[in-house]
Amino acid sequence: MPVLDKPLEELWKYQGINPKPNDFDAYWDRALQELDATAPQPQLKPNKTIQGADFECFDLTFTGVGDSRIHAKYLRPKSKGRHAAVLHFHGYAWNNGDWISHLTFLAKDFCVAAMDCRGQGGKSEDLTPVKGNTLSGHIIRGLDDHPDKLLFRRIFLDTAQLARVVASFPEVDPGRLGAHGGSQGGGLALACAALEPRIQRIAPVHPFLSDYQRVWEMDLAKDAYQELKAYFRFFDPRHERAQEVFTTLGYIDVHHLAKRIKAETLMATGLQDAITPPSSVFAAYNNLPGKKEIMVYPDYGHEVMPGFGDRAFEFLGKL
Repeated sequence: MPVLDKPLEELWKYQGINPKPNDFDAYWDRALQELDATAPQPQLKPNKTIQGADFECFDLTFTGVGDSRIHAKYLRPKSKGRHAAVLHFHGYAWNNGDWISHLTFLAKDFCVAAMDCRGQGGKSEDLTPVKGNTLSGHIIRGLDDHPDKLLFRRIFLDTAQLARVVASFPEVDPGRLGAHGGSQGGGLALACAALEPRIQRIAPVHPFLSDYQRVWEMDLAKDAYQELKAYFRFFDPRHERAQEVFTTLGYIDVHHLAKRIKAETLMATGLQDAITPPSSVFAAYNNLPGKKEIMVYPDYGHEVMPGFGDRAFEFLGKL
C-alpha cells in the first residue's frame, strides 16, 4: 500500500504537534461568555422551493458574535411531538447546498439545520473587522490582530449559536442533538460539539482545521491550506515568527478543542488524503476523550467514503 503519511500503527498513537496556547481554555471560556451575551434573535421565514406533505422548510437567520446575521436552511417534520435535530456544516468556501440534500434525516422524523458559514459561499453576513490580510483564506484572517479577532473563532461560535437556537425551538428535544459534515464541515462538527455540550453524537469526515503545523511540515500547505504558505510568503518570508504564528493558530485548532468534546463520535478518513492528511485527522480523533470509532479507507483520498454515509445515518439516527 502506498504511504502518504505515517504508518497506520503510528497514526493510532499520534497526538498532534501544533502548539497549544497556554491560555487556550481561558480563551474559549471567554469566547463562550461573549456568545452568552449575544442575543440570537432567530427568525424563521417559510421557503417553498421544495414541498412535502410531511415536512416544511424555512430560511433561518440568527445573530452571531459581532452582530453578523447568520443564515441556515431549517427543515422540520409536521408530526407533533419533540424531535431530535441534526446540524449540517459544509465544506470550505462553499454553502449549505440544495434543500433536497437535507431531506435524508426527515426519514427519521428529525429536524435538520444546515448553516452557511459567514463570509463564504452562502447567505450569512460577515461583519468581522480585522487588521491585516483579508485576501487569501479564512484560517489566517485576523492572524495579525488580537486572537479574539480570528475569523474561525467566530465561525466556531456560530456553530454553537446554531445549536442553541435549534435546541430552543418547541419542536426540538434539546437532549437529542447531533452534527455532521465533511472537510471544513467535519472540523465544524467537532468545534460545535466542543462548544455546545448538549451535542450527543457527531459524524465528521476527514475534518479540516486540525494540526496546522503538521500539514505545513508535510508540504501540504496547498489546496485548502494554501493560505498558510501565502501568509508566510507575504508576511514572514524568513519564518522568524513561525512559532508565534502556529501557536496563535492553535486557538482555532480542532485537535485541541477535541478534548472538550463529550459527544459520541463516528469519524472517517482516507489514508491517501493529501488535503486533510490522515495524521491531522488522527490528531483530532486521538484527543477525543469519549466513545469513538474511526473508519479507515486505505486507498481513498479527500472524497466520498463508500458506506460511511449509511453508517453515519444509522449512527446519528440513534439520537
